[in-house]
Amino acid sequence: MKIETLAALQDARAKRRAVTLATRLGDAAEALIYKDGATGPLASDPAIVAAAHGAMAIGRSETVEIGGQKIFLNVYVPPPRLIIVGAVHIAQTLAPMAAMLEFDVTVVDPRGAWATSQRFPGVKVIQDWADEAFQAMGLDVSTAVVTLTHDPKLDDPALESALKSDVFYIGALGSRRTHAKRKERLAEVGITDEMFARVHGPVGLNIGAKSPAEIAVSILGQIVEVRARRIEALSAPKVAAA
Repeated sequence: MKIETLAALQDARAKRRAVTLATRLGDAAEALIYKDGATGPLASDPAIVAAAHGAMAIGRSETVEIGGQKIFLNVYVPPPRLIIVGAVHIAQTLAPMAAMLEFDVTVVDPRGAWATSQRFPGVKVIQDWADEAFQAMGLDVSTAVVTLTHDPKLDDPALESALKSDVFYIGALGSRRTHAKRKERLAEVGITDEMFARVHGPVGLNIGAKSPAEIAVSILGQIVEVRARRIEALSAPKVAAA
């Protein structure tokens, strides 16, 4: 691997930018292929670029044969990330559980008395409004967002930002009545019914959860389920129309 290629991969990792390193095994010619562009000697081959995008979508490296040449597609995607809006009791259980499943966890809450490293040891904590934090962090397809505050001033801007992104999961704590009112408020800022349908609310699997720890289990279980089904759908072979 060339030094400049390694530097580019490290930069992509730091910026949570998905990239595929395509290498022609016959002569080691390379290309770095992103969702929005490509560089390198192989970047002009549309078949290689398309194959790289497909491998990137499912997050799986593989060797393919294109034009009689074997191409190794080495996929680098951001690790799964969970952003929890609201430094509440449920979050105190959900954050370490998600970290055990190798999620990159961040808790966002502008309330300094709640959002502290003492309450969330080993977890990144941001004392800021969610929409502002999201803009600084960047939201991507490897990210899940969960709002837990029950406060429209905190939850609604977070949900609006998440719904305008390509995060793979959005969940919001609250009853069905609360969820219906949330839908009405977000409609006033341009969130359509189709967009709002992405929100899992009431959040979590229906397992009869009552305690904060049980609710955290139901939320994390739903996130894992949604992520697994998404990967399965992307991995499924395409059936040609008759």
